[in-house]
Amino acid sequence: MKISKQSKRDAKQLFQACVVNGQLDEARVRQTVTLVIEKKPRGHVGTLAQFQRLVKLDFERRTARVESAVELNADTQTGVRSNLARKYGQNLILQFSVKPDLIGGLRIQVGSDVYDGSVKARLNNLSAGF
Repeated sequence: MKISKQSKRDAKQLFQACVVNGQLDEARVRQTVTLVIEKKPRGHVGTLAQFQRLVKLDFERRTARVESAVELNADTQTGVRSNLARKYGQNLILQFSVKPDLIGGLRIQVGSDVYDGSVKARLNNLSAGF
């Protein structure tokens, strides 16, 4: 579905109205969606689709996925948490997971930023001729 420029502008305004103190307020998001569904303004489907996209992107920017080959101990998790908080802010949500296929090291993804210090990535780079 193609979204009109007006729907994109409307969604951006709705999104900005839901931001409180630099953070997206979940209650305002729910209230906004409910209000748009009730009023059904022109192009509301496109506006809601774009609004959903903006909310999803914001959530991904505030979520860090940390993957390691083995379970990280508490000290390492605290260190990773403090380093990421320094770079991305205190309101970052961290998700730690174990992926044995990484062989060793860490792979961290925050939004579209990916930091891959895993052995698997290094071996792939070597085999690709880097």
